[in-house]
Amino acid sequence: MNIIQHLLSIIQSLYQQNCWLLAFLCRHIPLKQWAFDDSHSPKYQKFKVDQLPKIVYHHQDWDWNDLNNYYIWKYGKPVKPVQRRSESNIPEECTCPTCKAPQPYLYRNNGKAGQLLCKVCQTRFSPDENRFSKALSLKCPYCSHTLTRKKDRKHFLIHKCVNPKCSYYLHNLKKVDADDLNDDYGKNKYKLHYIYREFTINFFQMDTSTLPKNASSLKFSKNNAYIMSLCLSYRVNLGLSLRKTAQALKDIHGISISHQMVANYCKTAAVCIKPFVDTYPYEKGSAFAADETYIKVRGVKGYIWLIIDAATRAILGYQVSDNRGVGPCILAMRMAFQHLKELPNNFRFIADGYSAYPLAAQQFFRQFGSKFAFDITQVIGLTNDDAVSTEFRPYKQMIERLNRTYKASYRPTNGFDNYDGANYDLALWVAYYNFLRPHKLHKFQPPVRNDILAKAENMPGKWQLLIFLGQQTIKKMQESAS
Repeated sequence: MNIIQHLLSIIQSLYQQNCWLLAFLCRHIPLKQWAFDDSHSPKYQKFKVDQLPKIVYHHQDWDWNDLNNYYIWKYGKPVKPVQRRSESNIPEECTCPTCKAPQPYLYRNNGKAGQLLCKVCQTRFSPDENRFSKALSLKCPYCSHTLTRKKDRKHFLIHKCVNPKCSYYLHNLKKVDADDLNDDYGKNKYKLHYIYREFTINFFQMDTSTLPKNASSLKFSKNNAYIMSLCLSYRVNLGLSLRKTAQALKDIHGISISHQMVANYCKTAAVCIKPFVDTYPYEKGSAFAADETYIKVRGVKGYIWLIIDAATRAILGYQVSDNRGVGPCILAMRMAFQHLKELPNNFRFIADGYSAYPLAAQQFFRQFGSKFAFDITQVIGLTNDDAVSTEFRPYKQMIERLNRTYKASYRPTNGFDNYDGANYDLALWVAYYNFLRPHKLHKFQPPVRNDILAKAENMPGKWQLLIFLGQQTIKKMQESAS
C-alpha cells in the first residue's frame, strides 16, 4: 500500500508540474502563429468573403377561407365583408397578396393615398407597389436586417447591410485607424458592412462538355494522318512556333507544308481531343492546387485557370476567360470535381489569397450542400511568415511550376488572335501534359497512364491514338444526346 501511495503522489506532482509549465508557456512564450496579423486588419477585409445570408420566404400555406373557418371555430362567427357607405373604387380583380381575400373584404386604409387593408388577415399593402411580390428576402446573418441592393455588376448583384447598429459593422469599426475616422471619406477605404453577392447567372447549369465548333474534316487530300501527327509533335511537344514547325518538316523530313496548314491541323486535332481530355475519369486525391495566369489575346490581357491534383500532378480542370471573376473559377472547379459524388475525407484546396476561390467554394456549398463543403487554404505572399504558408508552400510552388511550364509553350505564339484559338491551344497542351509528357515523379512516365496510348512506339503514333480516343468520346456524347 505504501508503494501505491508513493506512486500516486509522484503522478500528482508530475501533473502539477505539467500544469505549471503550460501556464508558463501561455503567459510568456507566444504560440505558433497560424495566420497573418495583417489578415485581421480591416484593410484586408475587402479580400474576404462573408458568410451566406439568411433567406426568409414570403409565402403562406393558408388562404382566407381557412382563416374564416378558424374564426368560426374560435369566435362562433365568420368575418363579414366590408359594409361600404359609398360605392367602392377598388378593382374587382384586386385580392389580398397574403391570404388571397377577394375585393369585398378589402377597403381603403388611408383614403386617397392608395394603401389597402385586408379585413381577414389585417395585411396592409399597396396594389401598385406590392412588397409581397418578392418570393424571398435576404437578411444579414449578424443583425437580421434586410439587405439593400446597392450595385449591379455583369454577373451578380451586390447586397449590403446598411444597419448602423449591426454587430459585424461595429466590430470592424473598432479596428479602423483614428486618423481615417476623422477624415470625411476615411471609412470608405475599408470594407466594414456585411456584403453578399447574388449571381444572376447559374454557372452550375452551363454545359462544360459541349462539342467544339468549327470542326474540319480529317479527310486528307494532299497529306496524311502521319504528317498531321508530326506537326503536333513539333508544335506541342517541342513548343515550336507554326513557322518553325513548317521549316522543321521541310528541313528534316522533306515535307513542304505552310504554317497555316500546321495551324489547321492543330485546331482539328484539338477539336477531336478536347472532349476526351475534359471528360476523362482522372484519379483524384485529397489535395488540389489552383492558380491563374495571364495570356494575351489581341494584345489584351486574358486569364487561364489551372487546377491540378497534388498527388498525381495531373491537370483536372482548366478554363480560358477574358475576366478574372468568379465565373471562370467555378467552371474550372466543376471540371475538376466532375465524376465525384462527394469530396474525399480531409480534402484540401490550396490557392493564393485571391477572393474568387473562397467565393466559388461558397457557391459550391450553396448548390450541393455539405457534400461539397470545403475551405480554401490560402498561401499568401512569397515568404513563409505564418504556419499556413510554411506547411502548404510546396503545393503553391507546384502550381507555379505548372504555370511556368505552360508559359514555355505559350511564349512562341506571341499571343492569340481570339479566345477560341487560346482554348484549342490549351486543350492540346493539357492533353500532352496529362497523357504524353514524361514526369520525373512517375519515373519519367506521364501523370495519367492509358493502356491504349502505351501501345504506340513513338510520339506521332500516340497523337493518332489520342485523336482516335477523342473521336470515340464524341461518338458516345452524340449517341447519349440523341
